[in-house]
Amino acid sequence: MNLSIIMGRVVRDPEIRYSQSNESMSVAKFTLAVDRKIKTEGGQNADFINCVAFGKKAEFLEKYVHKGTKLLVTGHIQTGSYTNKDGNKVYTTDIACDEIEFAESKGSNSSSGSNNSSERPPFANDGFMNIPEGIDEDLPFAKPTR
Repeated sequence: MNLSIIMGRVVRDPEIRYSQSNESMSVAKFTLAVDRKIKTEGGQNADFINCVAFGKKAEFLEKYVHKGTKLLVTGHIQTGSYTNKDGNKVYTTDIACDEIEFAESKGSNSSSGSNNSSERPPFANDGFMNIPEGIDEDLPFAKPTR
C-alpha cells in the first residue's frame, strides 16, 4: 500500500503550470516543511517534502494557498526521472496529492500579515472561541431559563 499523510507549512507560493495537451490540465508543485518528531540540537528539525497536485486541487492551491499556510496532505509517493538541460538524469520523489486540507484557521497563522488581535475574537488553545460569562440568554441555542 502506498499512502502518505503529512502536515506542514508551505515553503513558498505553489508553482502552477498548465499542460499543453488538447485538454489543458493545471499542475501545482509545492514544498511542505514538515517538523520532525525528534529534534536534534543544531541539526535540521524539519524535512522538506515536494508535493504535486493536478486539476481542481491545483486550482484550489493557486487560489487559496500561499507561503506559510499550514496544510494536511493525504496522497501517495510517486517517483520519476528526467534528463536536465546538461544531459544528466535527475530522479524525483514527490507526494501526489489525493486530498488537501487546511490545518489551521486563517487567523491563527502568525506569519501572515498583520496581527491585529483586536479584530479577531479571543480563542482558547483548543481552537474554540471563549464566550464571556452571562451571555447565555443571547445565544440562539442556549437553554431557556425558567
